[in-house]
Amino acid sequence: MSALTFTLRSAPAQRVDVGMLNPAALAGQAASDIAAIVLNVGKRVVRADELFDIAGDDATDIVFRGDCSKLERIGAGMKSGHVTVAGDAGPYVGQGLLGGTITVSGSAGAFCATGMKGGRIDIAGDVGESAGGAIPGEMKGMAGGLLLVGGHAGDRLGDRMRRGQILVGGNAGDYCGTRMIAGTIAVAGALGAYPAYGMKRGTLILNALPAQMLPTVVDCGAHRLGFLSLLYASWKGLPGPFGTLDAGACTVRRYMGDMAVGGRGELLVRG
Repeated sequence: MSALTFTLRSAPAQRVDVGMLNPAALAGQAASDIAAIVLNVGKRVVRADELFDIAGDDATDIVFRGDCSKLERIGAGMKSGHVTVAGDAGPYVGQGLLGGTITVSGSAGAFCATGMKGGRIDIAGDVGESAGGAIPGEMKGMAGGLLLVGGHAGDRLGDRMRRGQILVGGNAGDYCGTRMIAGTIAVAGALGAYPAYGMKRGTLILNALPAQMLPTVVDCGAHRLGFLSLLYASWKGLPGPFGTLDAGACTVRRYMGDMAVGGRGELLVRG
């Protein structure tokens, strides 16, 4: 068996919802049935084989090729299997992901991993705004699993995040962890202004202080936190800077906030 591969015939002019092209939805379907799946392209609907050249037969291993920057909801709601994007991906990658893995060799659009509950998403490049965050109208963002970003993240990373882990190898934008409820976000590079705005609980792990801090985030001094050794050990072997952290380097500068909403969240700045 070979990977079920969808190669774009040409770059679409409008966004395409490909959320139904995931391992769970395609399991057991014949090639003719997959080709006849109807996709929303803007206000139009088209068959899958009008947009893609389709090859392979292993629905547990799906590959998208071509300019995929307008493909929305890649891997949405999948429970198992693997989806690979050879290049850039559009918004809502892994929306509501329950299990399995998604790998993007380029960058991804806004709201990557929104509503994610399990599994793993690896983005080699950058992610747009509100990665792991709640889409408008939703009360919770990411609720489990691992989002690993090799490049930079946009504003409002982890907005309303409920559980799970987000690891960013580059920089992150303004309002990181805004309205965060729980979970862990780690940023290896620089951080924009006003992280932890409205943050109720959860942990931000940083290598340096952000550009600007909220007055409602309070410096609590230096602490040696033993749980960090276990956390760093769990990351061992991951690609990027987090896979090589010294499990014994557990002394951090601890900040608590947002005090305006209870102040149980924490920003841990590594020495």
